Amino acid sequence: MPSTLEELPFAEWLVPHDGPWEPDGDHDTVRFGAVRVPDVNAPGSRFLDCAFTGTALEGGGLRRARFINVWAHELRLVGTDLTSTEWQDAALLGSVIAALPFSGARLDRVTFRGCKLDGINFRDAELTDVAFEDCLLREVDFGGAALTRTAFPGSRLEATTFAGARLDQADLRGAELRITIEPSSLRGAIVSPDQLLDLAPLLAEALGIIVEAPSRPRT
Repeated sequence: MPSTLEELPFAEWLVPHDGPWEPDGDHDTVRFGAVRVPDVNAPGSRFLDCAFTGTALEGGGLRRARFINVWAHELRLVGTDLTSTEWQDAALLGSVIAALPFSGARLDRVTFRGCKLDGINFRDAELTDVAFEDCLLREVDFGGAALTRTAFPGSRLEATTFAGARLDQADLRGAELRITIEPSSLRGAIVSPDQLLDLAPLLAEALGIIVEAPSRPRT
């Protein structure tokens, strides 16, 4: 995955964005720079071979937008509606995503690296071959979502819930887990032996198991 803009295979064809954000807009090989866009209104838009560098979207909505082969560095998405969006072959580096719905979204081959995700609703989303690398996930809701071959190496999950999630080879190894689960929430997950020990009290609580030390025999 390219770490800099110059490493992108389409970097030399990128043109600066010039114009309004509109519903059903079509953006091909466009670079979005360090601008603040309040209350963006561009549902149904398509972004193909695009780059975002320091762009800040605050509020508004991008419902049903499609992001294909998109690269973003220090992107800031706060309060923007991303319901039912589609992300394919995308990379988000050092970005902040907060207080917004990703519900019903589809993410395929997406990498989040060094990102902060705070107060995100992934309910009923589909995540396939997604990686959260060295990220902070705080109050993230994966309830009812399908996570297939999704990994969290080096990430910290705080107050994150997997209640009702469907996991298939979801790799939690290398992550710090402070999560909420139901009895079947982690079925299909991969954890390390140390993580299993740490999760034991949580699993016992979810299953209704009472853990007590043996009583001392009477003498």
